[in-house]
Amino acid sequence: MIEKKTVCQIVDEWLEGKDYFLVEVTVSPDDKIVVEIDHAEGVWIEDCVELSRYIESKLNREEEDYELEVGSAGIGQPFKVLQQYYIHIGQEVEVLTKDGRKLAGILKDADEEKFTVAVQKKVKLEGANVRNCKKRTKPLLMSK
Repeated sequence: MIEKKTVCQIVDEWLEGKDYFLVEVTVSPDDKIVVEIDHAEGVWIEDCVELSRYIESKLNREEEDYELEVGSAGIGQPFKVLQQYYIHIGQEVEVLTKDGRKLAGILKDADEEKFTVAVQKKVKLEGANVRNCKKRTKPLLMSK
């Protein structure tokens, strides 16, 4: 079986000097290798092909057959590594809370322990005695 550690080392070699970062490597018991990378400006297919060829050049199919898939951490997928939070600061994100509520807001900050999302709270006001109404942003502090 191909070791995950070996694949991670190969990917790290390829990443050296590039603005890409590793999101996840999985290796199944039947040697299906899945590598997810990300970049602040998106992932280009040409770079996925280049990384795939690099990995293939370092592994020996004669010794162990494997299936290899290299791609980006997909849109709409949960963030898995801290760098993903960093590159999305200032952008709209969706948060699924532990109690199952889905919130949308602007990612304001993130560190190893928590992240902050500013969400708008909608309030229904009734009555003719309302003086004015304006948007207000309330930060939501979430721990990872």
